[in-house]
Amino acid sequence: MKIWTSEHVFGHPWETVTTAAMQKYPNPMNPSVVGVDVLERKVDACGKLHSDRLLITEWGIPSMVKSLIGASRTKTYIQEHSVVDPVTKTMELRSSNITFTNLVSVDERLIYKPHPQDPGKTVLTQEAIISVKGVSLSSYLEGLMANTISSNAHKGRDAMEWVISKLNSEIEDLKASARGGMRASIAAAAFVDE
Repeated sequence: MKIWTSEHVFGHPWETVTTAAMQKYPNPMNPSVVGVDVLERKVDACGKLHSDRLLITEWGIPSMVKSLIGASRTKTYIQEHSVVDPVTKTMELRSSNITFTNLVSVDERLIYKPHPQDPGKTVLTQEAIISVKGVSLSSYLEGLMANTISSNAHKGRDAMEWVISKLNSEIEDLKASARGGMRASIAAAAFVDE
């Protein structure tokens, strides 16, 4: 078993970062995620938003690895459960693979919280527990997977910035459209008054 951890600070408020986290896929930084299905979404009695999603990924698995694991398919499925608590301003996301579980398990946990000294920033804490089973060199393979997770985490943070930029752009477009609509209404009202 290998444990990988990381911490990152986003220069954006918690509300913005968690909104982006819920809209992270698809994005150009993580093209291997080819589908996201929301299985269930509900708000509990305490006001926490619970979401269960299924992520479908397409990995180019080398033919040598395919022969080692005895698989020809390259699609993998990941179950994800997240809880957003607007009162404590915490978002916790847990995911685990549901494909190839007889060979490998990857359990990941992400927690988003406001930065303790700067509410305009958000702290992301990530942890992944990797276990390779039933093959020789499992420790070596777990290390390789940890390196891949680390690399993908950087891509994931870049994707979050991309989504945040896209959301901010949409907000600015809506503001401009609203201002334009208001100007037209004011001009029409002035014309009627004359």
